[in-house]
Amino acid sequence: MVQIRLPHIQRLRDRRGVVRHYYRRPGLPRVTLPGAPGSAEFMEAYQAAAEAARQPQTVRFQPGSIGALIGAWYASPAWAQLQPQTQRVYRLLLDKFRETYGAGTVANLKPAHLVKILDKYADRPSQAARLLKLLRAVYRFALARGLAASDPTVGIRLAPRKSAGFRPWTDADIEAFEAHWPTGSRERLALYLLLFTGQRRSDVVRMGRQHVRGGVITVVQQKTGAQLEIPIHPTLAAELELQPKTQLTFLMTAQGRPFSGPGFSNWFAECAARAGLPAHSSPHGLRKAASRWLAEAGATAFEIAAITGHASLKEVERYTKSASQKRLAATAMARIGNKS
Repeated sequence: MVQIRLPHIQRLRDRRGVVRHYYRRPGLPRVTLPGAPGSAEFMEAYQAAAEAARQPQTVRFQPGSIGALIGAWYASPAWAQLQPQTQRVYRLLLDKFRETYGAGTVANLKPAHLVKILDKYADRPSQAARLLKLLRAVYRFALARGLAASDPTVGIRLAPRKSAGFRPWTDADIEAFEAHWPTGSRERLALYLLLFTGQRRSDVVRMGRQHVRGGVITVVQQKTGAQLEIPIHPTLAAELELQPKTQLTFLMTAQGRPFSGPGFSNWFAECAARAGLPAHSSPHGLRKAASRWLAEAGATAFEIAAITGHASLKEVERYTKSASQKRLAATAMARIGNKS
């Protein structure tokens, strides 16, 4: 087999032992390359990074500027330890902030200035909260290295966000989807992979036969790096038996390629809409439904987290609390008996 060596590829192993690849040109920021080398996702990111590197570098931030500080954080070990997907999300927000305010000096950014900046995100409270969180991390980095004398994020509190997040799927939603998409279809397989593993879209799209052994599917979560071994539910096992044995990745596009995360979400949302489900019936809503099912079956928060891989039990405990309330209410009402 002929091997093609791409220039400017940096290969590093993080503290969890996971090998990561970067596009690295001297004097330019390091760019994370997602996916396996040679994959469509990897090559698309490589070509974009190479093209960006060929463009004239017109923006040069002066030492002591906010832009230079953010660039230094991008080159830090703390940044390198973040998952590639997390880096992409963070850069989208920080790069826009740096483009607007990067020429300002680190010392001149005061809490009052930052509050005014965050006020501009009043209609986007999630972005405001994330930007504040990122700037706190940047200034912690700066303080530890003597790059700043104070932290302008100290004391800033945003108004609580009133958001339920992704809409969880109901049992009626799941039944409607099953009624529309028959067993053996790609759509039904996607439903069961999400529902009976409780994983995020980024992990479901990478699942394949190489991850299955002895009735267990092994998942290394892309977001957290956590390794999970999940028993395969009989319903999912029956669906997997109907899939082509020569296809390593379970879910493929119509062109026979693995899905990207966003591509899978768009496709699956369309499948849900064609089944008559409400808007915003996302893959993540099935992760919530899986947690609910486990809670209603009597699973503890720790047992649910062993399936879903949640690092914090706070969200998982909401499901167990709700399920416990439902069972206790039914028991309590039954104690009244027939009073008619």
